[in-house]
Amino acid sequence: MGNYHSSLERLHQLYPKLIDLKLDRLVRLLDALGNPQWRLPPVLHVAGTNGKGSVCAFASTMAQAAGLRAHVYTSPHLVRFNERIRLAGALVDDDALSDALDEIERVNQANQITVFEAITAAAFLLFAATPADICIVEVGLGGRFDATSVVRPAACAITAISMDHQEFLGDTLGAIAAEKAGILRAGVPAVVGWQAPEAMAAITHEAHGLDAPLLRRGHEWQVTETAEGMDFNGIALPRPALAGAHQLENAGIAMTALAAAGFSLPASAQAQGLQSVHWPARLQRLTGRLVALLPAGSELWLDGAHNPGGASALAAQLQAWSGPTTLLLGMKQSKDVAEFIRIIQPHAAEIFAVAEPGQHLALPVAQIIQAADDAARPGPDVRGALAQVMAPGRVLICGSLYLAGEVLKLDE
Repeated sequence: MGNYHSSLERLHQLYPKLIDLKLDRLVRLLDALGNPQWRLPPVLHVAGTNGKGSVCAFASTMAQAAGLRAHVYTSPHLVRFNERIRLAGALVDDDALSDALDEIERVNQANQITVFEAITAAAFLLFAATPADICIVEVGLGGRFDATSVVRPAACAITAISMDHQEFLGDTLGAIAAEKAGILRAGVPAVVGWQAPEAMAAITHEAHGLDAPLLRRGHEWQVTETAEGMDFNGIALPRPALAGAHQLENAGIAMTALAAAGFSLPASAQAQGLQSVHWPARLQRLTGRLVALLPAGSELWLDGAHNPGGASALAAQLQAWSGPTTLLLGMKQSKDVAEFIRIIQPHAAEIFAVAEPGQHLALPVAQIIQAADDAARPGPDVRGALAQVMAPGRVLICGSLYLAGEVLKLDE
């Protein structure tokens, strides 16, 4: 039994690119493993730009509230690698993960494979060996050629689509939507959240070509906010524990997708799932070490939004909150920081540009300030920025899931 960190380091050496959207390497490996992806419980496959992880969290929490055992595969992790794989409701332990990665290495025989492909194969190996009732799988990037697309879904879901990863998926909303709709399968129901017309047209075209039933928000299913919480298809339910109006849609996608996959959950399980769901760095209020660096009476929030769609959701939340909000913004190098700032800046009282030492591919603070037309101030890191906040108020850290992971470590 080896150390899974060592296995990951070795796997990183097997392919020169971190991302290469092809399936031949993974298909070869899975075939050598006996195709564990075909021995899974009913699969709910979730694609989209924003909200994928939240939909997975809602679906798994509701399923577990109904007494079902749920496997969950998500990415990226924020603090511990184990966060990516949940076996029958529990985080995979180090020994099981190490054993699975050892088996991947043994069977792969040093052939070319990306790390994400190897991790995905390990997840399927673990899922196939552990009894469960449902398997919830989040797409890593895109859909059509993502490593997770080898599954045979009972239902698919597509969350809100925004401009992101254009270097891999195309430079129009329609092209990106077509790639994400590549997870759709013949005759398999597909649940779709609200989309811009160009994106919806691409999804509809793909679905019609496969005779895949579409379940669209505003048509086949409805969700609305109420004074007491939310209404889903005429059923009164409590407000989700995840903050933000956009989470009502994510909850609705999860409930519709579970039903489409054959799981008719009672309203009591839906309500319990809504109230007990937890998904880090999605408008998460921090109560650890970092808030102590702010003036007494302050609030500190964390969100992983990192693209225009995420910025729009945050802007809506800033408008819904009463009083001003100070932003700490740190982003990944490949992201459209200027567009993110353009959307959110009108709703922020002040912006501090930050980068943490351990943050993966962090955009330099100077470049964030430049993108903000010098309207942002240097943090230059999270602690430094928090120390510059002089009056009690609300502070939101956002811009990158990788930054969010570093923040959660600082806040422990």
